[in-house]
Amino acid sequence: MKPRAPCMVAVSALRRRPMLGIAVGVGALAAFRQSAPGAAMRLVQVTPSLLPARALNCLSHYRSQSTLSGLFSLSQADSIMASLTPPQAAPKWTHTPEEVLKLTKDAIAEYRALEDRVAALKPEECNFESVFLALAHGENKFNAVVEPLSFYQNVSPAKELRDASNEAEVIVRDFGVESSMRLDVFRAKQAAEKNIKDSGKKLSAEEQRLVDKMILDGTRAGLALPDAEREKLTQLKKELSQTCLEFSKNFNEENGVVSFTLEELKGVPADVISGYTKRTEGDKEVYDVTFKTPDIFPLFKFAENPETRRIAYERFENRLAINAPIMSKFLDLRRQIAKLLGYPTWADYITEVKMVKNAKGVKEFLTDLEQKLRPVGLKDRETLLALKKKEHDEKGLPFDGEFYLWDYRYYDRKLIEESLKLDDQLVKEYFPVSVVVPAILEIYQNLLGVKFVEIKGETWHPEVQQFAVWEKDAKDESGFVGYCYLDLFPRASKYSHAAVWPLLPGYDKEDGSRSYPLTAMVANLAKPTPQKPALMRHDDVVTFFHEMGHVFHGLLSKTKFARFHGTSVAGDFVEAPSQMLENWCFEPKVLERMSSHYETKKPLGSELIDKIIKSRYVNVGLFYLRQLFFANFDLKVHTDQEPADYTKLWNELRESISLVKGGNLGAGQGTFNHIASGYDAGYYGYTYSLVFAADMYATVFKQDPLDPARGQRYREKILLPGGSRDEIDSLKDFLGREPNSEAFIQELFGHSSTSNL
Repeated sequence: MKPRAPCMVAVSALRRRPMLGIAVGVGALAAFRQSAPGAAMRLVQVTPSLLPARALNCLSHYRSQSTLSGLFSLSQADSIMASLTPPQAAPKWTHTPEEVLKLTKDAIAEYRALEDRVAALKPEECNFESVFLALAHGENKFNAVVEPLSFYQNVSPAKELRDASNEAEVIVRDFGVESSMRLDVFRAKQAAEKNIKDSGKKLSAEEQRLVDKMILDGTRAGLALPDAEREKLTQLKKELSQTCLEFSKNFNEENGVVSFTLEELKGVPADVISGYTKRTEGDKEVYDVTFKTPDIFPLFKFAENPETRRIAYERFENRLAINAPIMSKFLDLRRQIAKLLGYPTWADYITEVKMVKNAKGVKEFLTDLEQKLRPVGLKDRETLLALKKKEHDEKGLPFDGEFYLWDYRYYDRKLIEESLKLDDQLVKEYFPVSVVVPAILEIYQNLLGVKFVEIKGETWHPEVQQFAVWEKDAKDESGFVGYCYLDLFPRASKYSHAAVWPLLPGYDKEDGSRSYPLTAMVANLAKPTPQKPALMRHDDVVTFFHEMGHVFHGLLSKTKFARFHGTSVAGDFVEAPSQMLENWCFEPKVLERMSSHYETKKPLGSELIDKIIKSRYVNVGLFYLRQLFFANFDLKVHTDQEPADYTKLWNELRESISLVKGGNLGAGQGTFNHIASGYDAGYYGYTYSLVFAADMYATVFKQDPLDPARGQRYREKILLPGGSRDEIDSLKDFLGREPNSEAFIQELFGHSSTSNL
């Protein structure tokens, strides 16, 4: 099976300007094919035809009836498409907890039997078809059954189903370790590779890539080790899998709150407060603020009382202290595995298959960027600190000359409001969900030449909206592209940020027909309140636009083999396409098209649009230094040879790099789910990929970002190949030259300079 990261669930960066939101796949059999931990971007996969549609037991079966339903009026062309029948049925979501486990075990048994057959081949019987192609088709069938079952744990409202989904994933991960360590199957692959070479058989470029990657799987899995060491490695991998899964499960199911009185919440918008749960505690009324983004972030940005922000931030930061010892454990396991495999560090092992190639390259990149950003960040800090002093003096509040973490979002917002006279709450009124979502879909459809047609099928929750996606001029089933699901609003025990799961990759089936992709976006947009409809902050709009970029990467890729489909690219490139697309949210004509005041129905005016564009790089130094803190922590814990006090390291490293003081924040590393779920030694990739994003936008799209011809070029050169060729080759094909960092440096600092970026 295809290698993927050992412990992966959806992740999303917590940041003011969205940089990443793609989910990281849980990876079925690939759970421990350590050759490509960065192949994490594949996520879960579903093949509807292999999932039995059984009688409903009311645990997971809903008919799509989203609050967004009916927003997308069909044009004449859409009506024609709506009458077409997709060549592939939409998936069913009718599994019981018992079925989740039974189907998982049955799929494991079937794939194990396939591996037994491959292993039993005589060396002379091993060839491309009998080994590589057979395993690729078996992988597709296996993932089609088990991947949707592990997706339930992120979205199902039923605890029994989430628990069964999690249990099934543990079983699959353990089998993934067993499968990745089968020496007999690896020897069959080696024999097949030798026979292919000796016979002079000509493979296509993608077929040769399949052979190369499958051989690399075994090499990186440690199959060349002596028996005793290989057995130890197997046990370490299983333990690592379960440890990371426990960390991520805690992250997903965290449901804490912090409570304040109405007076303590002064400054927080009334429509936000109206969404908090109010209760009586003793002789006073308090409001419970969850740690979900729509609840806690407005408090950080608007609560006037610094004590309220401090208490909330410390509780937010320490909400997953339970994960601190779990992180220590999985870091130790990774050190042991890297040593057994002969790598200097875990980071060197991970980056071997990335664009950057080694840990030294990551360190050089981070150091170079930090040196450039630090003077800018110090200036940003001075500006915000002066703003804090001014407010504290005016309000008679004590001022100790320090700038704290819980000050950043508040004064960042204040600076934008005061320097640009930009009111975040006023801007929000121009972005009703009911306008923004269809507008963004329309922009993407026009740019990339496709059409969305809403359908009323089964989903995992009544708020989920379901679409069939077609080529814009489709007249029959040959124009079918795939399916898209939108699950946009928060609820209990649902994945708590914004992420995309490519639930089904596209690939060529054994009979030569096509299996079509399916992508699902899971988000947590604010719900309507008694006073106002569901509204989106501009940050939310950028995040949504970014995530839709991942959706289309999953839909519009077209590869022969599933393992190369869509976002199955190097982990330090996978964000680049969506990061490039964030630029659309700062283009005047796009902002005008996406906006409509919820009362007046007027779009954003030119003055507000100009302020939004200017706000993009306010405090850019502090913002990116914060990202560099995360990246440096990730790199250090994965290059250090000995364990450390990770709570101390987390807090000290953040203060030294991000230039803001912490206070009594506790074990914040327990919230860093990225490195438990596929971004281990990979957080640098968020910023690294921005170099490519800036270059692609400036070179191709800046002149006319809505031009369908440029969109088609992007679709053909970047999206279509997926991971079927090296990322640098896709970039050169798209740009017409080697990529460089000039556009990125210009974007951040307004000038060009020599750089190691």
